[in-house]
Amino acid sequence: MTNSEVITSIAGDLNTAEQSLDAAIARTTTLIQTMIGARTALNLTAVSGAASQARAMEAIAALSAARDALVACHEELAKDHRRHGFGVYAIGHMNKPAEAALNNSDDQARVSRLRAV
Repeated sequence: MTNSEVITSIAGDLNTAEQSLDAAIARTTTLIQTMIGARTALNLTAVSGAASQARAMEAIAALSAARDALVACHEELAKDHRRHGFGVYAIGHMNKPAEAALNNSDDQARVSRLRAV
């Protein structure tokens, strides 16, 4: 593999991991919302399900801490990239669907820029 292929592989895996954590946070918040809605629909007291909701909120806090660690990893990888002189790197999302890029011109401009290091 060339340096470019190795770096692209790392960047793709990093992006996938970041998106996975974001999705997990979003799904867990949806779970809490559903739990609250179910409690309301079933006419249960606020005490009912409070412990399970608290655990789900703990999960969100843990996922958020993991997301922070992954962002720090991303920053360190960018430093390593510059330190080793690997040249240009992409700014913004990789493999972003064309439809989403067209709907947000600011993101599209960010994706299309490359920066020489």
